Amino acid sequence: MRVILLEDVKKHGKKGEIVTVKDGYGMYLINNNLAVKETLGSRKVLNMQNEKALKEEEELIKECHLIKNKLEKMTLEFKVKTGKNDQVFGTISTKQIADELKKKGFDIDKRKIKLDIPINSLGVTNVKILLHKKVDAIIKVKLSK
Repeated sequence: MRVILLEDVKKHGKKGEIVTVKDGYGMYLINNNLAVKETLGSRKVLNMQNEKALKEEEELIKECHLIKNKLEKMTLEFKVKTGKNDQVFGTISTKQIADELKKKGFDIDKRKIKLDIPINSLGVTNVKILLHKKVDAIIKVKLSK
């Protein structure tokens, strides 16, 4: 039996895929609203949904590129306390960076901010922000006394 998956099904496929399964399992998937039987009509609906999703994805990528351009022009500055030889007490966390971005008008989740190394020295550090799986932005974070 060929079915179109409405949800991700472990070991069989992802949402929107057409898969071939045994008849009994296919009925189980259909009865539990995890799939619909593949027909000409359901294939047309799937194609329309895929086209709509593609257009939405393209628009989202365009938005992310606009945000990326704005982010890469700015530098976030943090005032920190230092000890002997200008050694910084503590580090700047992704939460602090996200809060500072929120003050500037960008609502970015702290889990999207990737720190390769801890920010614990004076100067400028480049930080990667994952806006979309296809769009990354690099912002500058400056620590000063």
